[in-house]
Amino acid sequence: MTISKLTCSAFLLSLGLLVGCTEKFLEEAPSDQVTDINFYQNQTDAIQAVTAAYSELTKEGQYNLSMWAFDIMADISVTGGDDGNDGIEYKQLEAFSIPSTNIVTNRLWGGCFIGVQRANIVLQKVPGIQGMDPDIQKRCLGEAQFLRAKYYFDLVRAYGDVPLFTSPPASPEAVNIPRTPAAQVYAQIEQDLKDAIGNLPGSYSGADLGRATKWAATGLLAKVYITQGKKTEAAQRAREVITGSGKSLWANYGDNFKVANENGKESLFEIQYVNGRNEYDRNNVGSSMNEFFGPRGANQTPGSGYGFNIPEPDFVDGYEAGDTRKSASIWVPGDTYPDGGKQSAKATGSPFGYNTKKWFVGKVNTNIWDSPLNVPVLRLAEMYLILAEAVGPTTEGLEAINKVRRRAFGLDINTASPARDLTAGTADFTAAVLKERKYELAFEFDRWFDLKRYDGTPYGLIPVMTAQAAYLRSLNIGAVRGIPTKTHLVLPIPQSELDANPGLVQNPGY
Repeated sequence: MTISKLTCSAFLLSLGLLVGCTEKFLEEAPSDQVTDINFYQNQTDAIQAVTAAYSELTKEGQYNLSMWAFDIMADISVTGGDDGNDGIEYKQLEAFSIPSTNIVTNRLWGGCFIGVQRANIVLQKVPGIQGMDPDIQKRCLGEAQFLRAKYYFDLVRAYGDVPLFTSPPASPEAVNIPRTPAAQVYAQIEQDLKDAIGNLPGSYSGADLGRATKWAATGLLAKVYITQGKKTEAAQRAREVITGSGKSLWANYGDNFKVANENGKESLFEIQYVNGRNEYDRNNVGSSMNEFFGPRGANQTPGSGYGFNIPEPDFVDGYEAGDTRKSASIWVPGDTYPDGGKQSAKATGSPFGYNTKKWFVGKVNTNIWDSPLNVPVLRLAEMYLILAEAVGPTTEGLEAINKVRRRAFGLDINTASPARDLTAGTADFTAAVLKERKYELAFEFDRWFDLKRYDGTPYGLIPVMTAQAAYLRSLNIGAVRGIPTKTHLVLPIPQSELDANPGLVQNPGY
C-alpha cells in the first residue's frame, strides 16, 4: 500500500494510529475495536487524537531518521558509518545523486503527511464533541494547528510545491490531488500558526509538559517568516518570544542537551522521547541518535556506536578558540569517555577522529535504539539569531547575536565583551549571522535549509557546497561528496507517490 493510500484510508477508517506514544503527555491508548464511528465522543478521545498527531514527530519520517539528512546535505557532516553501502540512503543525499526511491526522502514525505492528516482529523472532529472543557477543546485545536503547520513547513521547504490538505480526504480517491504552489502552502502555515497562538496556553505543568504552547507557535511563525525573507514580520514575532515567553538562555550551552533539563528554561518546543519501551525500532518512542551518532565501536552505547553523521574537518576547524559549543557538540581525538576510554584519532567512517556528541547519553539502558533525550526543535537562542538576521547590525540586532555569542564563550550574556562581540563595523554581518546559526544549531538539522534560502548569493547551497566538495577532495576523503545544482534545492517527490497519484508531477531534474 502506498503512502498516498495510507494517508487516506488509515486515518478515516480506523484509529489504530492512536497507538503511537511518547514521553509525558503521550500515553498509549488501546487500539482494538476503536473506529471512526465510536471514537471522538468525549474529552479523552480528543486528547488521544491530538496525541496521535504528535507521535509522528518521533519516528523515521521526522527526527528518528529523515531530519538527519539536512546536515549531511550541507557543510556540517558526512554520512559516516561503516564502509561500503552502510547508510547508502544518506550517501545518495551526500553525493547529490538522489533517486526518487531514496528511503529518507520517502520517509519524510510519508511521515509529514501522516501527521498532517492526523491533525486534520482533530480539526474536523473535535469541535463537534459535546461536554468538553472549553479550554481543553480550544487547546486541542491549537495543538493540531501548530502540528499541521510544523509538518507542512518541513514539506514545503524540502519539496517545494506539495498537495495541500486542510481537511481529511472524503474517500481514497480524494487523496489524489495535484501539488499546491509553495506560496499558498506558506500562507496556510502562517494562518495555522496565527490561529494556534490564539488557542494555545503560554505554558504547561506536570504531565502536560512538552505540548505546544503559544510561544512555540510564535517562535515557529518567526522561523517561517525569516525563511521567506519577511524580515519585518520575523523580527516582530521573535521579539514577542524574547520579551513575553519568560524563557531565558542556559548559562551553559550544553545544558540544552541533557535529559535532566528537558522542556527547560530555554526550550520552546521539543520532540519528546522516552526509553525502556523499544529496542531495534525507530518508529517507537525512543530516540536512536545516541546509538547511530555514537563513536563507532567505542562501546559507549548499548550497541557500541554506529558512527553516523560525522563532523566534517573544516566545520570542526571553524570553531573559534574558546567556543564551548565545540565540546558540547563534538567528540575530538583524545576526549575522555565516561568509562575512561579515549576518542580515537582515526576510526571506521571517521578518518579524522570526529563524532557527533550532542545527542550522546551513554549506556542509559540495555535497549539499543532507545535514548530518552528529547530533541529541541525551537530554542530561545534561535529567536535571538532570527531577530539579528531580520534587523541587521542595528543596536538591537547586535545585542541579540552577541547574547548568543557571549553564552558560547562562557560569558555573562548581558555584559558587553569587546573581545567577542560583533559591532556595526563587522565586515559582513549576514555571513556572521549565518555562521552563528551554523555553530549554535549544529546537528539540529537546519543547515541545508539555511543554505537553500540564500540561493543566488555567495551564502547559498551551490557555491558553499561546491567549495566544500573541493576541500574534501583535496584531503582525499571526499569522493562521496557531490556538487549540487539547482535541482538539489528541493528533494525528489517519492516514486511511490507519483505512481499512486497521477496528479503529481516530479521536481525538475529528477
